[in-house]
Amino acid sequence: MSSPFVPVSFHPSATAHDREVPLVLDSPHSGTFYPADFRTVVPMAALRMAEDTHIEKLYARAPGLGATLIAAEFPRSYIDPNRSLLDIDPALLDKPWPGPVNASKKTEKGVGLIWRKLDSGEDLYDRKLGVAEVQARIGTCYAPYHKALRDALNAAHKHYGAVWHLDCHSMSALSGLAAEEGPGIARADFVLGDRDGTTCAPEFTAFVATTLRGFGYDVRINDPYKGVELVRAYSDPEGNRHSLQIEVNRKLYMNEATREPNGNFAKLQDDLTRLVEAVADYVRQHLPGHDHHRDCGHDHGHHHGHEHGHKHEHGHDHGHGHEHDHGHGHGHGHKHDHKH
Repeated sequence: MSSPFVPVSFHPSATAHDREVPLVLDSPHSGTFYPADFRTVVPMAALRMAEDTHIEKLYARAPGLGATLIAAEFPRSYIDPNRSLLDIDPALLDKPWPGPVNASKKTEKGVGLIWRKLDSGEDLYDRKLGVAEVQARIGTCYAPYHKALRDALNAAHKHYGAVWHLDCHSMSALSGLAAEEGPGIARADFVLGDRDGTTCAPEFTAFVATTLRGFGYDVRINDPYKGVELVRAYSDPEGNRHSLQIEVNRKLYMNEATREPNGNFAKLQDDLTRLVEAVADYVRQHLPGHDHHRDCGHDHGHHHGHEHGHKHEHGHDHGHGHEHDHGHGHGHGHKHDHKH
């Protein structure tokens, strides 16, 4: 008898309380468990090109530095947690979607909530998807992921009065067909996205950029990635909720064709550990009443924050629907995993 499919892995701080920080990292695109009901026509080797493979491993030491780490177990090509629930592709369905639809430019390129095409242009399906099939993916994967992230961010904010969120991704060395900048463009080592200064304090973005540049990396900001749903939905800088997307170039840590770690993996992992350590120190220095925090017992006295859900926005490209909190689904599939 198979074990129930658990769509999200959750790794809380592994430190003593006085070393914990309100810092949450999430990896929404590194999942390698492919559910049997995916029924795609794309070969697995091509399908895996959509993964941010190994990102959760690169940041695996974050809990030992006082942070929380959350990662998706399902692949983004099955359902993408970094999209709005409104970002439905009507061309992919066998009948009209029963709820509101606000297809974004991502969906127009075939990479909306449910992907229709790979970045290479290959069609994922030779069939239409049923409405119930898409709803099931939302219930078993998307909703539990967002609930885990939302709960972690809310708990940290309630306790400390502030929270910092790093949304962790990787990017191909060269842009693909679906890229905003067009295909074949070489990417920087890192791209930081704060949606043009709207999802976190500008000084936080600058701090992360300066730290990475100090390690010798080429860093760009909002070029070409500004951040999508996860940093948009959970950020509120004026309310001390700071979200920043971090994209790392896959050439720095793996062979993109085989998905295997390359010889630089350990160095990049060490550098990202140093980055998280630096960010954790930054967070401690920027906590509300941080002088008190250094002398605290357990209660920080910052229980004034309200619970934060998805922000609802109904513009063309960034709208969002309502969250549904479902239990874990059950299913069979296969997992591609490479230990280091």
